[in-house]
Amino acid sequence: MQNSLHTLDDGPLPDDGIKHTRADADAGHAEAQFGLAVLLACGSGDYSQAVQWYSRAADQNHRLAQFNLGQMYARGQGVELNETEAVMWIQRAAHGGDAGAQFNLGDRCGRASNHGIEADAPESRIESYKWFKLAAAQGYRDSLARCDAATMRMTHEEVSEGNRRVTDFVLS
Repeated sequence: MQNSLHTLDDGPLPDDGIKHTRADADAGHAEAQFGLAVLLACGSGDYSQAVQWYSRAADQNHRLAQFNLGQMYARGQGVELNETEAVMWIQRAAHGGDAGAQFNLGDRCGRASNHGIEADAPESRIESYKWFKLAAAQGYRDSLARCDAATMRMTHEEVSEGNRRVTDFVLS
């Protein structure tokens, strides 16, 4: 699923690996905090503990943790469902270069252009195009096709503005 949590590629760690990960996480290492959060969320389903570890890593600008934390807020997993918090964390990850977060924002903006206030639709289309194009530049699956589909609903001026925004994009 495109908007699912980022997970560890190697699967669950053996028990001694989990202890080592927890020790590193307790010591403040963002990558270990992220890994522990993934293990908790995907392994034991302890979402409230996963949120705590994602939060610690996200506060250190760990982009995958920021995206996953945003997804947890969007789904109400381990926290109260909070769309404002979800978007804030996903935006931080996207602005930091996370392709999954960029795709997610492209999707959100695309939905807003279809179901939002008509006066806001051009801005939403441009932003949707921008985020899909940025994700596509990193090879994120389906991004190029979604960018092309967005283009079909845009004016020439909107596409030009979207391309300008892509060119001007700077990681934060």
